[in-house]
Amino acid sequence: MHLLLFSNSRSPDGSYLTHALDPLRALAGERRKILFVPFAGVTTSWDDYTANVQKRLDPLGFSLTGAHTVDADQADAFELILVGGGNTFQLVAECRRRGWLQAIRQRVRAGTPYSGWSAGANLACPTLCTTNDMPIVDPGGFDALGLIGFQINPHYTNALPAGHQGETRNDRIAEFLVANPSVTVVGLPEGDWLSGDGRRMTLEGPHAGWVFRQGKAPAELRAGMAVDEV
Repeated sequence: MHLLLFSNSRSPDGSYLTHALDPLRALAGERRKILFVPFAGVTTSWDDYTANVQKRLDPLGFSLTGAHTVDADQADAFELILVGGGNTFQLVAECRRRGWLQAIRQRVRAGTPYSGWSAGANLACPTLCTTNDMPIVDPGGFDALGLIGFQINPHYTNALPAGHQGETRNDRIAEFLVANPSVTVVGLPEGDWLSGDGRRMTLEGPHAGWVFRQGKAPAELRAGMAVDEV
């Protein structure tokens, strides 16, 4: 498999997919026919979402088709699968309802490259359970694509605003691990991404990530290191 999983789409200066362009170019190679999965979009139409991503990726020569405009049995017509961010619960619900979960899984395991950001990165995990998103719809089950063997927490930060009395991100991940003690969670900061073949996924980007396992202190994941090395 060929996977490229981003924590986020927007940079601190507000620019869109800026840090993703070069990695996406390398992932795509000569591939130009792209299936774009916009179902995580909630406050924008899926047509508009697809058009906005198309405009941003025009410099790569990509031609995007929104997954809402074609049936899942047409998945083999596309050379790369790209999944946008937004609400992970809606993303999984729509992919499941339309047959895209099985279709995408089959195509990616057969060699079609896969990339996604935020919710799109969560979709590559065994489940959606380490998303940060509100469950605005019933996803019909928590299982996702299972392209990797660990969970991602995108937009990872353990910062807590002054005076805020809620749980930190580490607290929430600790709760997840008590309930799921055999699972590994990677905290993926904004600006970072993971790339690899599913079995070996390597951190890239400007920030250190963190690997969480039940009963162990969080372990630092530095750029160039694989998750299974930590």
